[in-house]
Amino acid sequence: MSDWPRRPRLVVGNWKMNKTPTECAALAAAIRREVGDAPRARVAVCPPFPALTAVRTALDGSPILLGAQNLHPEAAGAFTGEVSGAMLSSCGCVLVLVGHSERRHGMGESDALVARKLRAALRERLSPVVCVGETLDERERDLTREVLTRQIAAAFGGLAREPARQCVIAYEPVWAIGTGRVATRDQAAEAHRVIREALGGSLSGESGGQIPVLYGGSVTPQNIGDLVSAEEVDGVLVGGASLEAASFSRIVAAA
Repeated sequence: MSDWPRRPRLVVGNWKMNKTPTECAALAAAIRREVGDAPRARVAVCPPFPALTAVRTALDGSPILLGAQNLHPEAAGAFTGEVSGAMLSSCGCVLVLVGHSERRHGMGESDALVARKLRAALRERLSPVVCVGETLDERERDLTREVLTRQIAAAFGGLAREPARQCVIAYEPVWAIGTGRVATRDQAAEAHRVIREALGGSLSGESGGQIPVLYGGSVTPQNIGDLVSAEEVDGVLVGGASLEAASFSRIVAAA
């Protein structure tokens, strides 16, 4: 997804492992109707792999972008059950989630693997949405800055200016994902400032200032207004609330 405007508002729906291809197509069509043809924020949805083609068809001609939830770092090979960036591009995807907390903490993905996936996405002209965030234990031990700085440095260290401009970051406090807990406006703003500082340390020039940083973690229509009122927050990564067209469209409108 080339030539992002400078830090656009972006709302991404992550549907996780929910709904069949037929159900996903119906949800995509409903979101399309609710959001309309000229949303004030850029909007993307990330259905499960089997539904990508059905959702692409449902969104044809719409400004809503198609994304995927994961990819393998290699272009091809004997990797049963995995998908490559080229496969995602051929399905119409323009972005892909990389290093979601459920993969870091549930599937054991390391910082190094996340960095490889970021670069694999860029090879196929996919915009990686790089997810970072601390656990509850890390926050309680005052390690948030250390964790975010480490994750950003591992993912973006050595990345050239132009590829970096195609990336997005999503700050996901692990303790807020699917728990109903949500970071306060001040907590989100402070974490986003840390991420921006870390980007400045990892990237040359002004590249870091051009990368959108989203908030993700139990985002709802009720809390979206407070979250995006922070200047540092450029949009949101939405989980459960993106599985219902009316709630997702309200988040889009507020963002």
